[in-house]
Amino acid sequence: MANQDFFDKVWEVVADIPLGKVTTYGHIAAYLGSKSASRTVGWALKAASGHGLPCHRVVNRYGGLSGHASFGGPYVMEDLLRSEGIAFLDETTVDIEKHLWVPGT
Repeated sequence: MANQDFFDKVWEVVADIPLGKVTTYGHIAAYLGSKSASRTVGWALKAASGHGLPCHRVVNRYGGLSGHASFGGPYVMEDLLRSEGIAFLDETTVDIEKHLWVPGT
C-alpha cells in the first residue's frame, strides 16, 4: 500500500506540470521527500499510462526522453512535447534549461 500512496503523490505532481514545461524523475522524487526514488517515479508513470496524465512531460535529468516506450512508440513522446512548444537540442533531448519546471516553485 505504501507504493500506491507514493504513486498517488507522483500523479498529483505530474498533473500540475504546466503546458510547455517538463520536469525530471529526480525532481519529482526530491519534491516528495525521497531523492533516491527516481526509479519508483518511473514505475508510477508507467502505471498511469492511459489515465490522461501528462506523463510525457517527465524526462530524465539530461532532458532525455527515457519514458518513450510507454507512449506507443519512440516518437509519440517527442511529438507530444513538440506540439506543446517544447524545444529540443537533438531528436531525443529536450532543452531542459529552457523548459524545466521544478515542483514546489
